Amino acid sequence: MKGRIALVTGAGRGIGAAIAEKLAESGAKVAINYNSSKEAAFALLEKMRTRGFEVIAVKADVAEPSQVEAMFEKIEKTWGGVNILVNNAGVGLKKLITDTAVEEWDRVININLKGAFLCSRRALPGMISRRYGRIINIASVWGITGASCESVYAASKGGLIAFTKSLAREAGYSGITVNAIAPGPVQTEMLDSELDREEIAELINDIPAGRLGRAADIAEACLYLASDKAEFINGQVMVVDGGWISV
Repeated sequence: MKGRIALVTGAGRGIGAAIAEKLAESGAKVAINYNSSKEAAFALLEKMRTRGFEVIAVKADVAEPSQVEAMFEKIEKTWGGVNILVNNAGVGLKKLITDTAVEEWDRVININLKGAFLCSRRALPGMISRRYGRIINIASVWGITGASCESVYAASKGGLIAFTKSLAREAGYSGITVNAIAPGPVQTEMLDSELDREEIAELINDIPAGRLGRAADIAEACLYLASDKAEFINGQVMVVDGGWISV
């Protein structure tokens, strides 16, 4: 990763923070994107700088084109063009579809799917000119299987998977790979807010690995897809779920 420039969206905490640290550990310069998690993002920034990593924090709502443009301009002025883009920013919604407001649908789709589109569209011209790039989209197993009471979230992640496969065909001739990671249940603040202890215990019982996923599990998968070892992997969805949906 030495000499590579990575942008990880939604990197203030959770999976995004773990990915940012893992890429930095491997030698990449990393831009930590955040929107509402300023305190967490700057705590991560200081932690990573203390370890000697080259890192900056950039605020942007990935669903807003002007903010995405400003974010990329800041990264380019600091280091140059983005080589590795990890579209991780996302929000959840656990609700019956009949109780879901149009504004809630728009928020989930705009952040989870439109955000990946805007960031990818902005990153691609530079990647194409350099004939090198890695785009990694953080999807979800719900985007593959669907999920009761999470139809909006599942739709956003299913769309992200289709976007991944299509963009891989479009950009592959320019030396760019586009892949997705579909995590199963991962121990994050989002999961804790949606499930109680009993539900989490039942969930763990259904996972052959016998535990929830960890942010580090997703970060390791992301590092591999971002590396030159994965140069012939394109348009794929890597399921990281401890064997959960394959049972």
